[in-house]
Amino acid sequence: MYLVVLSIIAAIVGFITVAYFAQFVFKQSPGTEKMVEISKAIQEGAMAFLTREYKAIAVVLVLVALVILFWLKQPLTAIAYVVGAIFSGTAGFVGLYVTTRANSRTTMAAMTGGLPPALLIAFRGGAVSGMTVASLGLFGVCLCFIVFYYLSGLDKSGATITFASIQVSAKNVFEDIIPGFGLGASTIALFARVGGGIFTKAADVGADLVGKVEAGIPEDDPRNPAVIADNVGDNVGDVAGMGADLYESYVGAIVAPLALGSMLLGFKGAILPVLIAAVGVICSAGACFLVRSKEGGHPGKALSFGTYSAAILTTIACYFLVDFILSDTPGVNHPSGFFWAIVAGLFAGMAIGQVSEIYTSDRFQEVKDIAESAKTGSATNILAGLAAGMRSTAWSIIILVLAMYVSYVAGDWAMTGGGVFAIGLSAIGMLATTGIVVAVDAYGPISDNAGGIAEMSHQDKSVREITDSLDSVGNTTAAIAKGFAIASAAVTALAYFKVYAEKVNLDKIDILSTPVLIGLFLGGMFPYLFSSMAIRAVGRAAFKMIEEVRRQFREIPGLREGKEGVRADYGKCVDISTKAALKEMIVPATITVVSPVVIGLWSTQALGGYLAGSLVSGFLMAIFMANAGGAWDNAKKYIEAGNLGGKGSDAHKAAVVGDTVGDPFKDTAGPCMNILIKVMSVVSVIFAPLFL
Repeated sequence: MYLVVLSIIAAIVGFITVAYFAQFVFKQSPGTEKMVEISKAIQEGAMAFLTREYKAIAVVLVLVALVILFWLKQPLTAIAYVVGAIFSGTAGFVGLYVTTRANSRTTMAAMTGGLPPALLIAFRGGAVSGMTVASLGLFGVCLCFIVFYYLSGLDKSGATITFASIQVSAKNVFEDIIPGFGLGASTIALFARVGGGIFTKAADVGADLVGKVEAGIPEDDPRNPAVIADNVGDNVGDVAGMGADLYESYVGAIVAPLALGSMLLGFKGAILPVLIAAVGVICSAGACFLVRSKEGGHPGKALSFGTYSAAILTTIACYFLVDFILSDTPGVNHPSGFFWAIVAGLFAGMAIGQVSEIYTSDRFQEVKDIAESAKTGSATNILAGLAAGMRSTAWSIIILVLAMYVSYVAGDWAMTGGGVFAIGLSAIGMLATTGIVVAVDAYGPISDNAGGIAEMSHQDKSVREITDSLDSVGNTTAAIAKGFAIASAAVTALAYFKVYAEKVNLDKIDILSTPVLIGLFLGGMFPYLFSSMAIRAVGRAAFKMIEEVRRQFREIPGLREGKEGVRADYGKCVDISTKAALKEMIVPATITVVSPVVIGLWSTQALGGYLAGSLVSGFLMAIFMANAGGAWDNAKKYIEAGNLGGKGSDAHKAAVVGDTVGDPFKDTAGPCMNILIKVMSVVSVIFAPLFL
């Protein structure tokens, strides 16, 4: 039990880090009266949306919990499911609460102290979200261990026991109950990602097309009625949404190898992924304190230094951890084989993140070429972005399959039949440093909001230049975080697939079998259908937003001209995005949960094909859309920095259109893909008993 206690202590260290960084942020000056007023409007809008969203999701949670309780007759799994959902929602709430207060403080720091203090506040505000995600995820899995394995007495008996009048075994705990916790996290993540993505991009598209292109006013100009909704969207999409997304990825990356490890090595195999996560939390917490910058320094280098430091520290710690846990274990011939699988996953995640940076950062030629293509219009700009996103999938898939192959071979070298478990360990290797990965990602919306507040409070251009430099890095860090999440999703889904196969006695899948072939085609199709629904939802909501912004410019005298005392109706635009997000998120998310059950009830072979098809198709779609969207965004910012004619030029107008196309790619449909493939996999694992 002491190993689980040590993991809980690691989670507590994470919570202490969260408290320290939150206190640091709150101690900073919130800015001028105008800055505080704008920040409060963003806070209120974000919290109002999150509250309404969670109420809508609660209905789905209750329905799924009742299905698990009465149809599957697994009350403990239902309890774990609800707890997983509550923990995931809490992670989103805590992150949103702090980031929406760090924004004006970052603006004020940029105004009074320059780049270094602004970077520190923005990053530490993001670190609250990151470390909360990692610490709560680890704590939740450990809680399941404590309650269902130790307090039940299962660790001593080793057989089936009666716990709260329910027959339970170690197999139930590791293959049903703890995966139920993961499913709860997945449910919140799916709805939060879809809803948050629709909200933020409806506002962003409306604000850009009417404000920048039609009215010719700057980004984040207070005359634009959609500007507050846009800033709210940055938080609900990229903090609450991405936080829930990576929380679910993180929990899934622990739970999938935990279930596989229990099948292969019993308790030691189950506890190893938990301990790897614990090591990652400690190393991420330490690395967060290393992120600092000097005046004139590049923010990206400071963030990369922290990320790579966490990865190196985790690698060193995992070497000793694997040797300590698995040495002298019957059947394990070379424990270091599992260590190399963890390393393969960790560095594959970083490499895929680096690919994302190459294709989305304006420091590299890809983005410059896309910006150059805008000189001949929006069509060529869009074509260049599409081509770049498609190219990026090749490198990402090569890195992923190499990591899988190395992990599988290393696992088989470690012990006979250890290959798939090693692939599962590579997933937790990728996400062991989730704390700092999410911190770097959540830093982006804070920087973006800080720029908006600088513009709306009429600060000197030098302040906006500092926040823009932070924001430009934020776009790249967001793409890198998405790369981590997508890569780990593919590996985690593969591990879940193995658990599903074991539970339904599926030895192999014959692609010449008609049910399998049908499943493959349906699975390959579904990510495209889902993406279409998400993008159309953004389009419909953006249409309403555009009409509202135009109406206000037309009907409110002096608004467009910036007349003193004339104020836009920001609340109306926030309400449009909120209603659209809550309405549009239900259908695609529900189909994702229901479709594996329907297909599994027909044929376990067909469901195997369905999961395989959606995994390959979904991974490629996710990488393509995330990188294409990020590239378009930074190509626009590259022009806005004064290149190729700068703001207001024809190239700039074309790049704004390209960025508008990329918005739902990178922030709505793309990020949902990694959740989609994992949700379908874990649903298949939980409901597998029905398919027999």
